[in-house]
Amino acid sequence: MKNIAIGVDVGGSHISCMGFDLENQQLLPDTFSENCIDNHAMPNAIIQAWGTVIKHSIAKIGVNNVAGIGFAMPGPFDYLNGISCFNGQNGKYEHTYGMNVRERLTEFLNLSQPVKIRFINDATAFALGEAKFGKAKTYKSILSITLGTGFGSAFIKNGVPVVHGNEVPQGGCLWHLPFENSVADDYFSTRGLINRFEQKTGYKCEGVKDIVALCGTNTDAKQLLEDFGEKMASFLHPWIRKSNVEVIVLGGNISRAYPLFGKSLKSYFNSVDLRVDIVVSDLKEKSAFMGSAILIDNKTYDTILPVLQKM
Repeated sequence: MKNIAIGVDVGGSHISCMGFDLENQQLLPDTFSENCIDNHAMPNAIIQAWGTVIKHSIAKIGVNNVAGIGFAMPGPFDYLNGISCFNGQNGKYEHTYGMNVRERLTEFLNLSQPVKIRFINDATAFALGEAKFGKAKTYKSILSITLGTGFGSAFIKNGVPVVHGNEVPQGGCLWHLPFENSVADDYFSTRGLINRFEQKTGYKCEGVKDIVALCGTNTDAKQLLEDFGEKMASFLHPWIRKSNVEVIVLGGNISRAYPLFGKSLKSYFNSVDLRVDIVVSDLKEKSAFMGSAILIDNKTYDTILPVLQKM
């Protein structure tokens, strides 16, 4: 019986995937597969890299059990038709521009019976996973924030992504909105923290974990993360009010530093009399696996299809 969907999480430097039992609504950890990616490679090399990782999971699952493959894919991307829109502006996968990923992967996988391949934005996949299986599953109105190399976001209402209307920014995305002298993505991201710490101290860290490690003894590091929380709250609060958000779910690598920026985040919300719950994901990338895998369930896909047409 074809009841296993494969959830695929495509990152800027890696790809990973895992099987998901659609009937029992459970991930299958033994089917996990991953590999590093050169995101500046030519299209054939990228399809081979993506396809090889997926083939490894298929081998563990058994091809006759695979119902389909769901992709959590960064943008810009034509999620409905499976076509790459990476034009080089975000510095990755620029050579795939215009490529029909669905067709190319179907050809590469060369399965005896072609399977459904469906796509959704990676931040939205994470949000769907959290809304259905994670700490946000008891809430109706959710704002998911992924903090890492970029500033990902998704608004979920009653289990469905919201990407248009007066309550959310266009596309449900926050990363491109103006903040201070640039856009939010430049501030609430790994590079934003690293750059501001270097400006303050003259020391360039390799990653946020280096800054976190210094917080016990370095006042600049501690203040930087407190500022991160306060400024993020000030940026988010108008949209939280507009969308009547009940809970914020935080994911991504920077969310691990929540103990260092959470207090200032909550303090700002309290100062503007905003009541919203804040949780940090326990599922992490597993949410993206689940949120993309459930696309293969036709009933779920039908509810999300109108949203994909507007992404």
